[in-house]
Amino acid sequence: MAETGWPGAELIAAAQGGDVESITALVAGSHPHVRRFARSLCASPEDAEDAAQEALIILYRRIGTLRASGALASWMFRIVRNECLRRARPAPRHREPPPDTGAVSAVREALRRLEAGRVAAAIAALPADQRRVLIMRDVQGHSGRAVADALGLSLPAMKSRLHRARATVQRTLQGTDRGGGG
Repeated sequence: MAETGWPGAELIAAAQGGDVESITALVAGSHPHVRRFARSLCASPEDAEDAAQEALIILYRRIGTLRASGALASWMFRIVRNECLRRARPAPRHREPPPDTGAVSAVREALRRLEAGRVAAAIAALPADQRRVLIMRDVQGHSGRAVADALGLSLPAMKSRLHRARATVQRTLQGTDRGGGG
């Protein structure tokens, strides 16, 4: 099966200029790459399809904001990664925030977002097999047996991948990851 590359700079430029046929061709040409990336990153096939579709919608709506035509692939991968991570988060629990001053709240929110971004980047950098196990077990809260069954793994294999993933994320967040894996 022949692999086609990302759409070219001329097509991207025409799409950025508002040409409807070029935008349609750009979305169609990007779809296989976006879908493949979503499948490798998202925890479930359903999440991958949803994330890929959302990324293509964003591409369609916001192609004019892309700064450089050569950045299309990295822009789309970032969108897909964010969509997969958004879908992997557990539903928010509604609770009242503690009373706080505006300045302190803004600083806390900025620090929380910075840390969440670091964690998301560390998870996204994991090998696909470890990432899926980590997201399903630690983010989505599935039992070890459920994760192993869903991924077609033995329970010991799932536990091994989960341990390696947690250790890699921890090393990355502590700034000691040397890329060695396990």
